[in-house]
Amino acid sequence: MENPREIKIEDFNYPLPDERIARHPLAERDACKLLVTDGETVEDHIFNELPGLLPEGAMMVCNNTRVINARLRFQKTTGALIEIFCLEPHQPADYAQAFATRGHCEWQCLVGNAKRWKEGTLDMTVETPAGTTILTARRADMAPAADNSRTIIFEWDNDAVTMSDIIAAVGEIPIPPYLNRASEDSDSVDYQTVYSVIDGSVAAPTAGLHFTPALLDKIKAGGVEIREVTLHVGAGTFRPVKSENIGDHDMHSEYIAVPASFISDLAKAVGKRDIVAVGTTSVRTLESLYHAGRLIATGKWDGEVPQWSPYEAGANDISARDALLALSDYLEKRGEDTFVAHTRIIIAPGYQYRIVNAMVTNFHQPESTLLLLVCAFIGEGWHRAYDHALAGNYRFLSYGDACLLRGKRQ
Repeated sequence: MENPREIKIEDFNYPLPDERIARHPLAERDACKLLVTDGETVEDHIFNELPGLLPEGAMMVCNNTRVINARLRFQKTTGALIEIFCLEPHQPADYAQAFATRGHCEWQCLVGNAKRWKEGTLDMTVETPAGTTILTARRADMAPAADNSRTIIFEWDNDAVTMSDIIAAVGEIPIPPYLNRASEDSDSVDYQTVYSVIDGSVAAPTAGLHFTPALLDKIKAGGVEIREVTLHVGAGTFRPVKSENIGDHDMHSEYIAVPASFISDLAKAVGKRDIVAVGTTSVRTLESLYHAGRLIATGKWDGEVPQWSPYEAGANDISARDALLALSDYLEKRGEDTFVAHTRIIIAPGYQYRIVNAMVTNFHQPESTLLLLVCAFIGEGWHRAYDHALAGNYRFLSYGDACLLRGKRQ
């Protein structure tokens, strides 16, 4: 097995002309191109043909996270603009509780133009359907954390107003930086999947942007079961790999929440039905379930799937079914109906997929961890697929075209 720590990220570069980056989506979500490949053959399709391309009797898994208006802009009395980008709740740490707070909460945030905000508070007037309030922000710590984030304390003077009301009223949808444009009103709809329901992401699970309600109905009518998991996408998904070897790259931690009933059903399906993940976030969630179950079965679980855990000796010694059953039994004994955890898993060449055997995904940035994930699935065939897409005038990145990657049943 290839040692992923020694992989050089420069081997995952390719020429991406700026004009091939889709700045906006197509008018019809499911009208984009769809490249279908198993790493050997490459076919051109349209996304609305997906129902006829999915394996018969498959289980298709989507990430139902919803992008929040995470970007808040304050203006100091000096005129300086300070941008606060809310990454994840700090106190309370639970997403639902954080959005429901009234009067006070703390978030881990990135701060833009931080040098112009060395002390004091920031404030703005916020008009919400629940009433008007004055929102203030102050730093809880003087020095940033390792990821350059800071703990920010938000307070407001109207107990009828929740944090959810505030970000809905004055927050901006945080579109990817590589789009190189400001957020527009249309992004509040375009940058959400039609099945997004659980608030918490600062980036969309973009492979899901191509689905429409009608297309989902057609997929179900074709005998494919559609299930949902939750992974809240963090800003780290855009963080470039700056180290020469990926062994020196620290993966960001992301929150996952998966119903216990789904884990039980997945244990029955794995190895017998094709499991199709919609997006790399669903891939990371499903594969993390295997490694969480394995760690539970060996008494090593501490609430987070470590970055390099899948590559340790014995990491694949138990079957996917047994790992999922161990996880299911763990939840049952604790009386919990949802598995909540964090994952730092990195999926790179040398990784052994345990759950997923097909995935819908977009075309990813050069030298990104997401491209490593694709290569781990279809091997060096990713070059053939991306060269084909570039030659065929496919649109790239978040608002671009899609791929259906086919693997083998585990």
